[in-house]
Amino acid sequence: MYAYIQGELTASTEEYIILDVAGIGYEIWCPNPLRYQTKQNETIKMFTYFYVREDTHMLYGFHQHEEKDLFKKLLNVSGIGPKNALSIVSQTSVHDFAQAIEQENDAYLTKFPGVGKKTARQMILDLKGKVDQWMQTSHDDVLSIEHDFTPNHHMFDEAVEALLALGYTKREIDQIAPNLKASSAESTDDLVKQGLQLLMR
Repeated sequence: MYAYIQGELTASTEEYIILDVAGIGYEIWCPNPLRYQTKQNETIKMFTYFYVREDTHMLYGFHQHEEKDLFKKLLNVSGIGPKNALSIVSQTSVHDFAQAIEQENDAYLTKFPGVGKKTARQMILDLKGKVDQWMQTSHDDVLSIEHDFTPNHHMFDEAVEALLALGYTKREIDQIAPNLKASSAESTDDLVKQGLQLLMR
């Protein structure tokens, strides 16, 4: 119904952003919405998918068209709902996901929250041969916005170790990992503080 929406970013939360288009605020659920914080009051474009079920009407948005296509393909997999699909899109690139599917890499697929071995095999069964074109897509083409905001791997790993040492479980940390990876924090300490704020909510 909506191919894309372009408007002024008026708010970004942990789950969605709001775009103002001619005085109408569109609530758009998207992967790693906090990465758009630095775009506040700027005009941005989101490729959108309107999800409609009997008791649910939600608008999902993506920085790149390929991310939207991945989300749609995941919704066609038995056992994958929009929440799981969005989580997967937020934690991988279409290139890496396609490679995992084509190589039948269960270990890579089961790292996503809510994806067990059975669901991983179902994803491979349903999607193998349908996403191989993305293996030719470079990371720069698909995740350009993320390079501006994602903390380096070393800093992220240090933050995770610090949170584990404070007594939080890996499962709890995995749930906030997308937000931490999308953070604009400039130091490990700042990243840990953000992690604690998220975990205490």
